[in-house]
Amino acid sequence: MRARFRGVAGSVLLAASIVFVSADAHAACPIQLAVYGEAQSGAEVDFTPTGTSATTTNTFRMILDNNVVLDGIAMWTEGGAARPHGSLMYKCPGGDATGEELAACTVWEGIIYSADEKGSIGLLPAEGADAPKSLIFPDLGPSLEMSAAHADQGSSGGSGFSKVPWDVFVLKGCQE
Repeated sequence: MRARFRGVAGSVLLAASIVFVSADAHAACPIQLAVYGEAQSGAEVDFTPTGTSATTTNTFRMILDNNVVLDGIAMWTEGGAARPHGSLMYKCPGGDATGEELAACTVWEGIIYSADEKGSIGLLPAEGADAPKSLIFPDLGPSLEMSAAHADQGSSGGSGFSKVPWDVFVLKGCQE
């Protein structure tokens, strides 16, 4: 009887562990494929694989209303207090842009933070890591309100965005 019980118990444990492993495999999303959303404005952040850049650790785009797209990157600072320094840019010139040109088209800069299900705050992970539950872009709204992307809204027939997102974006899904 004991041998039979161990066999049944072993089978149940094996089946349960397969279910948990399978659920975990489907639940995890690498940051480079993550899609985040902001509830008030409907804005989204879509990450894409960065490729072979020596300095850029994350590449993403922020999609605002009226199909306004901001290009985003994160680069980890070097030194003792390394942080993922993020930048959002609007209508930057292609090719080799000067520092002045990049400064003129950058609409937000700052450290990108993350938060897990328990509310613990961390930093945006580099590619290959699991996507965190939430991302925090400090002072995003005020920066975007003063940007050229929002100012385009005020011009006659402007194509800028009208809904200003808040700082917190929540994981919505994973791209295929």
